[in-house]
Order: sequence, then C-alpha cells, then structure tokens
Amino acid sequence: MTEPNNSYQAGLLSRLGAAKQLYLIDFTLGAMKRRTGRNVMLFSVYLAIIFILGSVMLFSHAIRREAAILLENSPELLVQKLRMGRHELIEGTRLEVLRKIRGVRQAQGRLWGYFYDQANGANYTLMVPREQSKTTAVKPGETIIGEGVARTKGIKQGGYLFLLSETGKLMKLKVKQVFSNQSALTNTDLILLSEPDYRRFFVLPPDLYTDLSLTIRNKREIDKIVEKAAKLMPQARFITRRDILRTYESIFSWREGLLLALLGGSLIAFTILSFDKASGMSAEERREIGVLKAVGWETSDVIAMKFWEGALVSIGAFVFGVALAYAHVFFFSAGLLEPVLKGWAVIYPSFTLTPSLGGIQLATLAFFTIIPYTAATIIPIWRAATTDPDEVMR
Repeated sequence: MTEPNNSYQAGLLSRLGAAKQLYLIDFTLGAMKRRTGRNVMLFSVYLAIIFILGSVMLFSHAIRREAAILLENSPELLVQKLRMGRHELIEGTRLEVLRKIRGVRQAQGRLWGYFYDQANGANYTLMVPREQSKTTAVKPGETIIGEGVARTKGIKQGGYLFLLSETGKLMKLKVKQVFSNQSALTNTDLILLSEPDYRRFFVLPPDLYTDLSLTIRNKREIDKIVEKAAKLMPQARFITRRDILRTYESIFSWREGLLLALLGGSLIAFTILSFDKASGMSAEERREIGVLKAVGWETSDVIAMKFWEGALVSIGAFVFGVALAYAHVFFFSAGLLEPVLKGWAVIYPSFTLTPSLGGIQLATLAFFTIIPYTAATIIPIWRAATTDPDEVMR
C-alpha cells in the first residue's frame, strides 16, 4: 500500500505545482496590463532586434544551403593554367595528359568568359554548356539567357539578342529559352552559346579553352589525383568542388558578420535598455511586492511571478520576431537585407529561397536574447522580495 500512496502523492503535488504556476502566470499578466506602456515599448524594441537578427541568420543559412545544393552539379576538379600568377587560356592537348591519370573518368575543356555591355553597364557571363541536354542544348545562331539578361534587355523567348564583339562585329542570336527565377541565383546573367558562336565572338582558336574540368571516379581520391596532376602540370592551378564551396561559405560569412557588426550599436543599446528595464524597479512595483509579502506570499512566489513576467516578454518577442523574420526572408525575398548579403550588381538576381530553419541558428538567437533578459530580472526581484514588507512599503 506504500508505493501506490507515494505515487498518488507525487501526482497530486505535481498537479498542484502546475496549477500554482498557472495562477502565477495569470496574476503576472494582470500586473503587466497595469504597466502597458512600459511593456509595449520594451516588447517593440525586443521584437525589432530579434526580427533583424533573425532575418540575417535565416537568410544566410538559406542562401548557404542553396549554394551547396547548386554546387552538387559542379565539376569535381577544375584545372586552370597560370602565367605570372594570372589565369590564362589552356591548350586542349593537356586533356590527353590528364585522362591518363588513374582515377580520372572524364576530362573536357570548358569555354566561358565575361562580356561587358556598354549599353547598360552590365557584365554578362558567356558560356558553352558542358552537356548538350534538352534544357541547355543550343545550336549555332541560338542562345539561352538568364532572367536578368532578359529583364535588362527587354527580350522574351523567341526574340533576338544582339551582342557587339570586341572586334566591332554584331552577333545576332535567337533566344531559344529564358531561365526561370528558380535558378536565378546562378544564371541570372548567363548567356549560353554554341561552341562555334563562342569562338567566333571572342576570336578564339579551336584548340584553346578557358579551363579544364575533370570527373573523378572516387571522390576520396581527389587529393591524390591533384598531387599527380600537379607534377605533370606544375604551373597549373587545381580547384576542387570543396574549395568552391568553402569560398562561398567565406563570402556569406563575411557579409553576415559585416551586417551583424553594423548592428552592434543597436545590440548594445538593446542590452542596456533590457537591463535597465529589468533591474530598475519603480516605487509602485516595490510597493506591490511589499503588499504581496504582507498577505502571505513567499519569496519564491514573488521571484517566480517576476520570472514569468520576463519570460513572457522575451519568449513572446522571440516567437513573433522569428515569425516576422521568416516571412520577410522566404515570402518577401529579404528585401531589407539582400543588397548586403547577395551583393551589388547591375543585373540583380531575383529568386525565391526554399524555406528552411536552422536549429543551431535559432538556438543561438534564443540564447543571446531570451536568457539574458530573463536572468536580469532575478537579482533585483530577489533583493526586493527578501526585504521586510514594512520597509518596502515605506
């Protein structure tokens, strides 16, 4: 009979404790209503800070994720010829040398370059597609363009794109297709050409390429293949997919850090405001605590009430701030932040990020916003709650 009684008593105490906390929350909400102006001001500032920080973190996480997904289809290894530390055209004869390396499944030359359009000051990326699939195959006289090129040039599918080459000759290309906004992150300024048109436009000899791409059978052998290729081509530069992804990570981390540094003043101001509002108790609040102590409230009850007050403000601001940041980033394309995090360009990518939430980012944001303010309420409330009620009310 002892064990059932102990279990019943434990369950009863648990229910009584939960009911007590609910009553404390209800009482706390009533007390907060009596100080509506102060709490609304604090909540608004809190909400704005979390909205900005949440937008930066969510946008950076989502754009890193997009870049990682897009780079999955990039070449596993790129080979570029260097002269005096600068990238220059590479001979096609090097392909046979690289194909003989054990572990290399395929080696092919790539043709890509940049073209400055004096008409609108934009830079285009001209490229010959590596694989002639249904979506990227182009014939001589045809082209596939990004949505940014179509937007700035005012061209639609079926229209004509005119490019003035460095030699002063005008090239006329029929627009076979316009890439959708879904892929604008990587091809908003892209113009796909056939190899004959590309070589004719840049006056490029038939056996020269911009760089070479290698497909590796076993990804774990990439470093070993680079080591072997470096002995055969000591003046070449080898770029792995991992290197490209790391570069993207560095760029986005730098931009995110820059924006957070610019927001440092606001964060400091918010910290000062939070501690001032949390620790600076008014005479009315002290009198209220004295009355509660006089009618039988324990010190732990008073501390719990004020703890719930800080927690409700901070958690409420966090939930609404993150929700607004989520809508701002994934439904309104982060219009307030994209110039800093995406970069600046005449042809600006217009795309919608895939909604995603990073658990680490949310946990970090919660740790640096909810916990400090909630903790700041404990010490001043403990001092007031442990003071004699008569002294407090005087």
